[in-house]
Amino acid sequence: MPASNPVHSTHDAPRPPLPSLTELGGDLLRVSAARLLLTVAAPFAMMASFALFAWLHWWPLAVASVMALSFVTYGSTCHDLVHRTLGLPRALNDFLLSLIELLSLRSGTAYRLSHLHHHARLLAPDDVEGASAHGSFWGAIAIGPTMQMRLWLWAWRQNTRMRPRLGVEGFGILSFLILAIAATPWNSAPLVYVALVIACSWLFPLVTVYIPHDGHAKEPLTQTRLFRGRLIQLIACGHLYHLEHHLYPSVPHHHWKALADRLDPYFEQRGISPFGGEPPVMNCPVMRSS
Repeated sequence: MPASNPVHSTHDAPRPPLPSLTELGGDLLRVSAARLLLTVAAPFAMMASFALFAWLHWWPLAVASVMALSFVTYGSTCHDLVHRTLGLPRALNDFLLSLIELLSLRSGTAYRLSHLHHHARLLAPDDVEGASAHGSFWGAIAIGPTMQMRLWLWAWRQNTRMRPRLGVEGFGILSFLILAIAATPWNSAPLVYVALVIACSWLFPLVTVYIPHDGHAKEPLTQTRLFRGRLIQLIACGHLYHLEHHLYPSVPHHHWKALADRLDPYFEQRGISPFGGEPPVMNCPVMRSS
């Protein structure tokens, strides 16, 4: 796996401060109506695609639909809902998070609580989400099958006020599993769906924790790796901007590329080398007016 980002010593010059979002550009926080609709509708479209392809017995496309569902929930829609970056009323935002995660056999409340704690306590001993960053590649894979239960149990223990919501979500997940099993004699598609979404969730510690983080680094700018390169972003569908996200979590996912472009001069000044085979393209100023 990639080594930690090297940070070169700059004893002869003070390190530039992290630019504010106002300096980078207030447009990074804007969400158009069309973008909001696309972001919220994407998971439901993926679920409908699975149902259609399963009914037609086009199983490769059905499997691909669940893979896409896992991607848009973890990487896009639910991630934005966790950080409340879409501008929705809080009650509606959290309802959608719980609903979409429930249909993906996960607890939206546990996701939100553990992920926000991960941001607040990045790679600390009590960072339950980031724990696999300190281990090995195979360790990150091995912890996958139990990760969702670990997050739910952590949220249950640490947030007594949220136990009613966590209980409802847990009951909903269990009910979904029981109904899928009970329906198998008549239609195996629900059980196939359940198996696929659970299997996809097992990759969570590897893809979103172990690969983008460096468990040996000591400062925020190096605890999360900087990724550049066309091939990497093609594989990640333009979502591998984890360092930028940790620095500015209020920016929704569809602006991460623009955020990265505006931060590249800052990273260059700080001597942070990207992983991905290509240096930052220095064609834009750090500061942008809002």
